[in-house]
Amino acid sequence: MIHSYKHLEVNVRKFVSVLVMLLFVPSCFGQSRFMGAWERRVRMTSSRQPGWAVPVFTPSSGLVQLIRFDAIRQYTPTHTTTWNIDGGKGFNIIPWYRTEVDVNLPPFLFHNVKSTPDGPGDFSMLLKYRLLSANETKGNYNVSAALGGSAPTGSYKNGSTDGAVTPTLFVGKGIRSFDVQTAAGITLPTGHTAAAGRPIVWNTAFQGRVKRIFWPEVEINSTFFRGGTHDGKDQTFITPGFEVSKIKLTSNETSRLAVVFGAAEQIAVTHYHSYNHALLFTSRLVF
Repeated sequence: MIHSYKHLEVNVRKFVSVLVMLLFVPSCFGQSRFMGAWERRVRMTSSRQPGWAVPVFTPSSGLVQLIRFDAIRQYTPTHTTTWNIDGGKGFNIIPWYRTEVDVNLPPFLFHNVKSTPDGPGDFSMLLKYRLLSANETKGNYNVSAALGGSAPTGSYKNGSTDGAVTPTLFVGKGIRSFDVQTAAGITLPTGHTAAAGRPIVWNTAFQGRVKRIFWPEVEINSTFFRGGTHDGKDQTFITPGFEVSKIKLTSNETSRLAVVFGAAEQIAVTHYHSYNHALLFTSRLVF
């Protein structure tokens, strides 16, 4: 009798073990299938556009999936400095074909002036859709459109008083190992427009590829102030820069895992400028 009970107990344990495996394994396979489908979608989307490096300041004209961290040091005409940690960057993902979603964490600003408190800036997101594209063998170009939005999460004067919506158009064209990428957008604040205005931002990057992973570049970063306290003023920087893109982290040819490093220096070339120059260091993890 005791032997029967022990035998029954063993069978129950086996049954429970098998049941747990049956419940757990499909979940693992489901997760594996989900991640596999995502990776295939990203590879397919990326294969249908040029493999240019993402410029240091100018946003990419195509779609990217990466984690980005920047650090920027600005030097103003009044001889003050501000460190912008994170640069308002974060996570860029490709959740659907021809679509990119950016979740940008608030930057943190450090000032060397005691009267200006340090603190976080604004949180922002962006939805980008690639309208047209062709890789290097079929035309070598990108055309995308995006709609960005920000929330006034900044402390003191480290952020805006109101949220904003920013529609942007991106265009890129390559010729052999050289490419030009440009992005133009307008910021539309949700309130206090008389003070904030509707600035137009236009960035253009001229890039060359040397020895597969080296990307020297020159950018033109411009802001045209329309309305607000700086109405009619224009601000332009010439920005030489350099990137190493991409250093693969695995020997697997199908793996996208890689790192990117770069730096650039903005130099003011217009009479009006909110800062004289800015040095930016950037790092990205491509996945």
